[in-house]
Amino acid sequence: MYTDKELVIRPVAETDLVRLWELIYKDEQPEWKKWDAPYFPHKAMSYEAFLPIGSKWVGVDNFWAIEVDGVIRGIVSYYWEHQPSQWLEVGIVFHESGSWGKGLGTRVLTLWIDHLFNTLPLVRVGFTTWSGNERMIRVGEKLGMQMEARIRKVRYYEGHYYDSIRMGILREEWEEKNNLH
Repeated sequence: MYTDKELVIRPVAETDLVRLWELIYKDEQPEWKKWDAPYFPHKAMSYEAFLPIGSKWVGVDNFWAIEVDGVIRGIVSYYWEHQPSQWLEVGIVFHESGSWGKGLGTRVLTLWIDHLFNTLPLVRVGFTTWSGNERMIRVGEKLGMQMEARIRKVRYYEGHYYDSIRMGILREEWEEKNNLH
């Protein structure tokens, strides 16, 4: 568990599953999905159908809950793009619009990236987003990430093509930016 004032990131507990289901799978067309890879389909599901999925999130290293003032507001995660070369990508979703635009994502990812660099033998941490999610691109810039790739017009959403964006930061850049030598 890591904290920054009212913000906590921690492994998912069994008691979090109802809240996570409400945030992620209760609604057929949740607002957050307009920003988080909306070109991929999202399906609502019953709590009973969600349980086998959610139970796999409990206590794992790569999928944590984000709490703000003691209430779960989203998730932060990582996945291996290619584990043999330690190529890891992170993800973050705040599922309610009241959490957007307040700098929370930058603070969460600062905690998460610190955790990842401190616990895994990583050379780089990055994420992939799309050009329609300008807030996420700004988070990457505030974290000191570089724009590493812009794959043009490969994400189609609501009649428009958008670019796929890859951003990342190397361990030495992270340490330099955060005075961690």
